[in-house]
Amino acid sequence: MPKPYYLTTTLPYVNADPHIGFALELVQADIIARYQELLGEEVFFNTGTDEHGLKIYRNAIAAGKDPQEYVDEYAAKFRRLPEALGVTTNRRYPIHFIRTTDPKHTQAAQKFWRRCYDSGDIELKDYELKYCVGCELEKSDSELVNGCCPLHPNLKIELIKEKNYFFKFSNYQGRLLDFYKNNPAFVVPDFRFNEIKVFIERGLGDFSISRLKEKMPWGVPVPGDDTQVMFVWFDALVNYISTLGWPEDEKNFEKFWGTMEKPNGIQMAGKDQIRQQAAMWQAMLMSAGLPNSKQIVIHGFITSGGQKMSKSLGNVIDPFALVEEYGTDVVRYFLARHINSFEDSDFTLERFKEAYNANLANGLGNLVARVMVLAETYQVQTVIFKQQRSQPYQGAFERYEINRVIDTIWEDIQRTDQRIAREKPFEIVKSDLSEGKLLIQVYVQELAAIADALTPFMPTTSEKILKAIRENRKPENLFPRKD
Repeated sequence: MPKPYYLTTTLPYVNADPHIGFALELVQADIIARYQELLGEEVFFNTGTDEHGLKIYRNAIAAGKDPQEYVDEYAAKFRRLPEALGVTTNRRYPIHFIRTTDPKHTQAAQKFWRRCYDSGDIELKDYELKYCVGCELEKSDSELVNGCCPLHPNLKIELIKEKNYFFKFSNYQGRLLDFYKNNPAFVVPDFRFNEIKVFIERGLGDFSISRLKEKMPWGVPVPGDDTQVMFVWFDALVNYISTLGWPEDEKNFEKFWGTMEKPNGIQMAGKDQIRQQAAMWQAMLMSAGLPNSKQIVIHGFITSGGQKMSKSLGNVIDPFALVEEYGTDVVRYFLARHINSFEDSDFTLERFKEAYNANLANGLGNLVARVMVLAETYQVQTVIFKQQRSQPYQGAFERYEINRVIDTIWEDIQRTDQRIAREKPFEIVKSDLSEGKLLIQVYVQELAAIADALTPFMPTTSEKILKAIRENRKPENLFPRKD
């Protein structure tokens, strides 16, 4: 009986074209989801688009468009990204794509608001704050560098004076710290977990969860108050459960999100999201009387030439362009192996091309050609046995160490390459056909194991290799060199 497995990405803002940073998160999540499918689990994989907020409203107005028209155009681009990255192909279970402008999401966000309000955790009050439009977050003086948000130094910090609704985050310091203590693997990796613990231990301030409609009309209406709309974070976070049909479909919600006794929701997010995902969202769930997330997996940023990617610097990497030139599985390979699972990593086109030629064209592609030429030439028929994945492979997956998992595969590729060079089957087969064919059979089995292990990472390449083995023929050149 398959066990339910729930995994979600964050929802990217639709205020710009899809970039390589979110492509990383999408591919990492897909690799983990595919691995769980291979284990026989029933996977609910969620992604989508975050479509409210001040940034989006201002961009739409500047472009002379209605906000809904504006987000529809960008959401269409983000819908194309999973397909371009191979997330939607050859799956046992379909992916789920939610938009925060979906009517059912709006209804779920309002129901969630009411539950927090009924718990006494929402109140209306006057306030003044320093606000970063780029983060859509309040910023304290200690978080600013030279008066600017360190993540958006080109955006002016705004001073906002309004009467808005607040979530009583200050009520949850003790409960959150107890929750972390009782769930020592809640945030991966450990050093990110330590960051959020320190943040909570310093004390919590209540945070704004609405905006005046007359100043920012683009948002989910606050229940019972037509002068206010929900603040973007409050609305967007609810997508993790609205995608399951909450609150109407309680059965599906409990099946995948879990129960108080057995939470089941796993979330992937970037390091700039840790406060929202591991603290704010968890307090909101507690307030609403719903199960907390099971685990939060945090990845780092992708830089380019040592600098943060930005349009002004001209170093933004377009994932669609990479896929068009190199192919889907090549992009998946690079993001999986050459971008650290948890730390910041640098991405340049030179590094990408070098990895392609060295590890795919001259590595995996060359090995497949060598083995299958021998198998086809000497008609070596091989039965593909059910593969037993190594403990390092399985263990690294359980720790979300995607780099380490795929490294084990390339270690196998190298071992088989070295074995062929050492044993020289192309010479043995000429003097002793029987012994030579037995050697070739072993290489084909090792190649089949490599292809099977590659399934979560490079599903199309994996299937091409296995198809060639079943048909006992050399496939077309999988990875032509790029000069």
